[in-house]
Amino acid sequence: MDFTPIIDGFGIVLQPTNLLYCLVGVVIGMLIGVLPGLGPAATIAILLPITYGIPPVSAIIMLAGIFYGAQYGGTITSVLLRLPGEASSVVTVFDGFAMAKQGRAGAALGIAAIGSFIGGTVSIIGLSVLAPVVAGYALDFGPPEYAALGLLGVLLVSTVGNGGKLKAIIAAAIGLLIATVGRDSFTGAERFTFGSLNLADGIDFVPIAMGLFGLGEILYNLEENHKKVHAPAKVTKVWPSRQDLSESKGAIARGSGIGFGLGVLPGGGAVLSSLVAYAVEKRRAKQPERFGRGAIEGVAAPETANNAAATSSFIPLLTLGIPANATMALMFGALLIQGVQPGPQLVDTHPDIFWGVINSMYIGNILLLIMSIPMVGVFVRILRVRPAILAPITALITMLGVYTVNNSVFDIYLVIVFGVVGYLMKKFGFDPGPMVLAFVLGTLIESSARQSLLIFGGDPTGFLTRPISGTILAAIVAVALFPLIRRVVRARRGGPAAAPAPVQASPTAAPDRETTEAK
Repeated sequence: MDFTPIIDGFGIVLQPTNLLYCLVGVVIGMLIGVLPGLGPAATIAILLPITYGIPPVSAIIMLAGIFYGAQYGGTITSVLLRLPGEASSVVTVFDGFAMAKQGRAGAALGIAAIGSFIGGTVSIIGLSVLAPVVAGYALDFGPPEYAALGLLGVLLVSTVGNGGKLKAIIAAAIGLLIATVGRDSFTGAERFTFGSLNLADGIDFVPIAMGLFGLGEILYNLEENHKKVHAPAKVTKVWPSRQDLSESKGAIARGSGIGFGLGVLPGGGAVLSSLVAYAVEKRRAKQPERFGRGAIEGVAAPETANNAAATSSFIPLLTLGIPANATMALMFGALLIQGVQPGPQLVDTHPDIFWGVINSMYIGNILLLIMSIPMVGVFVRILRVRPAILAPITALITMLGVYTVNNSVFDIYLVIVFGVVGYLMKKFGFDPGPMVLAFVLGTLIESSARQSLLIFGGDPTGFLTRPISGTILAAIVAVALFPLIRRVVRARRGGPAAAPAPVQASPTAAPDRETTEAK
C-alpha cells in the first residue's frame, strides 16, 4: 500500500485554514447534537449555500465534522436530561439517565467520550484501508453496474431505514418522480414542467434538502417541543473508574465492529448501529436485568457504535458515489455543488478531497475528545433557549441561504413547499430520508439504465449477462424477498410472523414518546 497520499492528506488537513474549518464543523456538530430535533442532516442542508464560497476540501471537512460531531453532542442531553439530542443517542437514554440519577453522570459522559473516540478512530483506520481497495474494484463499474447499484441503494434504505417499509418505499418513489422533472437529457423533451421555465432545468437539490430537513424539521419541532426541560443532573468525577473501564472494554470493542460494519451498508447508519450494539450487549450480559437501570455497558456500546458508523458511512459515498443514508445524500449534494463527482475516480482525480476528508476525522475526533466534557455547562445553558426564539432565526437563515444560491425567489417558494411536505411527512410517520436519497440517485439510475439499454440494443437481459450487475440484481431480489421468506420460515416454525419488538428500557428509565421518536 502506498502511504504517500495518506501523508499528503495530513499535510492538507494541518493547513491552518482546514484546521479551522474542522474545528468549526465539530463545534457546530456538538451544538446541533445537543439541540433536540434539528440534527446533522437539517444543519448540513441549511449550510449548503455557505459552501459555495469555501474551497471544496475545507467545505467537505467542515460538513463531515458536523456529522460525526453531532453523535458526541447527542450524548450530553441523553445522560443529563433524558432528552436525546440526536436520533442515534436514543438508546443511550436508557442507562445514561439512570446513571445520572445515581450520581454517576460524569462516569457516563466520560465512558461515552472514550468509547466514541475509540470507535471513531477504529472506523477511520478501517476507512483508510478499505476505501482505496473498494475504489479500485469499482473502476470496473460501467452504466449497467451503476444503474443496478443505485437501485440497490434506494431499495436498502427503503426496507431497513426508519419508519414503516411501505411508507419508506412510497417516499422513495416520490423522490424518483421528482428527479424526472425538467428536460430529458437524451431527447430534450420537457417532463412535468407544466409550462414553467423555472422547472425546465429540473428542481435543484438545495431547495429540496433545505425544505425537507430545514424548514420541515423546524415546523415539526415547534409543534412537538412543548414539554418542559428537566433540571440537568450535576456532573462530577468525569473520568471513569478502573472497574468502569474494565466492564466497558468488551462493549467498546464490539460496538466498534458493529458500527463499522453497519455504517458501510446503505440504510444502516448510526441509529441502527446503536440499537444493534445495545441489543448485543444486553443479550450477552450475565445479568441482563441491569440494563435500563444504569449499566455502563449500555452507554459504552451504543455510543461507540454510532460514532464508528458515522465514519464508515463515508466508504460507499467516496468510493462508489452511493449515499448510505440521508445525511450522506446531503454530503453527495455538497460535493456536486463544488463540482466534484463522488465515485471510483475520486481517489485519482481529487486525492486532496479524498484523503483530506478521511484524515481530518483523526483530528476531529481528538478535538471532540478534548472538548466534549469541558463544554457540558455551555451546552446545558444553550438548551434553555426557547424554541420559539430559535426557530424563526433558523428559518430566516434558511430562506436567505437558498436565495443566495441562484438569486431566485422561485427557490424560496420551493423551500416553503418542501418544508410543508417535510412537516406533513414527519407528522404522518414518513421518513424524508428515502425521498432525498432517491432524488439524488434518480438521475444516476435513469441515465445509467438508458445508456445500458443503448449498449445492449434494447435488450434488458443484458444486465444479467454482466457478472457485477447480475450479482447486484440478485442481491436486489434477495432484499425484496427477504421479509417474505422470513415470515414463511417463522410461520413453519410456529413462531410469530411479526417483526421482533424493538429494544425496550425498564419502566424507570423509559423516555417519553416525543424524545424517542427518530428524526
